[in-house]
Amino acid sequence: MSKNAKTVLIIVVALIAILACVAMFAFSKLSKINTVTLDDTKVVTANEYNTETEEQAEATPTEAAPTEEADRMTGIQMLALVGLDAREDVDRANSDTMIIVCINHDEKTIRLASLYRDTYLNVSGTGSYYTKANAAYAQGGPEQFLSMLNLNFDLNITQFATTRFKALADAIDVLGGLDIDLTRQELIHLNNYNVETSEVCGYEYEAIEVPSAEVFDGVTEWTFHLTGTQAVSYARIRYTEGYDYKRTERQRIVLMKMFEKVKSADLATLNTLIDTVFPQITTNLTATEILTLAKSVLSYDIVDQTGFPFTHVGSNIGIGDMVVPTTLESNAIQLHSFLLPGVPYTPSSTVQEYSAHIESDLNGGSSSYSGSESENYETSETPTPAVTDTPEATETPEPTAEPTAEPTSEPEPTYEPEPTSEPEPTSEPEQPEESGGGTDIVEITE
Repeated sequence: MSKNAKTVLIIVVALIAILACVAMFAFSKLSKINTVTLDDTKVVTANEYNTETEEQAEATPTEAAPTEEADRMTGIQMLALVGLDAREDVDRANSDTMIIVCINHDEKTIRLASLYRDTYLNVSGTGSYYTKANAAYAQGGPEQFLSMLNLNFDLNITQFATTRFKALADAIDVLGGLDIDLTRQELIHLNNYNVETSEVCGYEYEAIEVPSAEVFDGVTEWTFHLTGTQAVSYARIRYTEGYDYKRTERQRIVLMKMFEKVKSADLATLNTLIDTVFPQITTNLTATEILTLAKSVLSYDIVDQTGFPFTHVGSNIGIGDMVVPTTLESNAIQLHSFLLPGVPYTPSSTVQEYSAHIESDLNGGSSSYSGSESENYETSETPTPAVTDTPEATETPEPTAEPTAEPTSEPEPTYEPEPTSEPEPTSEPEQPEESGGGTDIVEITE
C-alpha cells in the first residue's frame, strides 16, 4: 500500500471514529428524555376509525420518514405539544396547553394551531362523552388525548411531547430570556402571576417595575426583557381582553421566540439546554426520530399560527362555561385548510356526527359530563340569539400593580368578545357565580 493510500485510510478511519463519537454523544443526551411507549390499541386515528374513501385517508397525512437518498425528512408530519396543569411530577393532569404542530418537510415550514382548553368536544375517544377538551389527558393520558384530536378533527396524529411550565422557564433562562412586547395591563398581571410561577419553579421572585401611567398608558406596548418565570407568567395570563383566546396567542408567541433563539444558539448553549430541559420532557418519539427531526426543523420557519376553534360561542351547557365550535364540521374544514393548504378535505361521518351532537347540546339537547349519564337541562323557549357585532368595551378597571403574596388556582372566566370589566388576579380570586340552567350564547369569531 502506498504512503498516500495509507494516509487516506487513516483520515477515513479518523472521520468514522469522530462521527461515531458524535452519534454516541447525541444519543447519550437523548436518553435523558422520558420516552414512553403508547398503547397502540388505545390511540385511534381518523383513517383507522372511519370507513370512507381513500381520498379521505389521503387528505390527512401525518407521518414523514427520512429518505434513502439523503438524511432528511419529506412529506407532512403532525405532532401534539401538551402543557400539563400540574405543580408536581404526575402522569396525568388537565392539558391546559394543547398545540397541533404541522411540519411540511418539503416546504420547510411549520404551522401551529392552539386548541382552547375549554373547547366543548367528545373527549372519550370512540365513546360519547362531551366536555372540556383539557379533560381528555387527565382521564386517559396521551392515548385518549390524541384520539380526541384525531376523531373530532379528522387527523391521524400519533406522536406527542408533554412537559410542565418549569421546563419552559428553565429553557428560556438558558436561552438568555425573551424580548416581548407588553401592555401595561399585561405587565401588572405578569407580576402577579409570577409570584406563584417563581415558587413552583424554585426561583426567587423578581418583579418588573411598572412605569407610571403617565408615561406607560393602557394603549401602547413596551418591549421588556423577560426571564424564564416572567415569560411563563406572561403566557399564563387569562384576565385581559380576550381571556383564554388571548392566552393561547401569548403561548404561541413565547414558543416562536424560543424557536428563533434555539436556531441561533451556540453549541455550549444547546448542550446546557439539553441537559436542563430534556429530563423534564415526556414523549413517544424515539431517540432516532428526535435526532432526525431536530436536524431538519432547525432550518425551518414558523410561517403561521392560530387559535382553534375559529368560530365559536361562549355558552353555559349546564356544566359551566364552554367554548362551543359553531359548527365542529365547519371548523374542521377550516383547520385542515390552515394546516394543509391546498389539500382537498371532506369531513368524515364521525366529524358530522360529533358536530350534530354539539349543536344539539348548544340548542338545548342533552349534555354528557362529569362521568354521569346524559342529562336534559332546561333552556328558555327561545335561545338567546348569537351576537355578531362586537360591542364596545367600557373602561377597564386598573389591576393592582403590587403582586399578591399567595395566588391560588385561577377562576374559570366567562367567554365574551370584549369584557366590560376585568377581574383582578388577587391572592384569593373570586369564583364566578354559578349560572342557571339556561344557555347564554355570545358569538365569537377569530
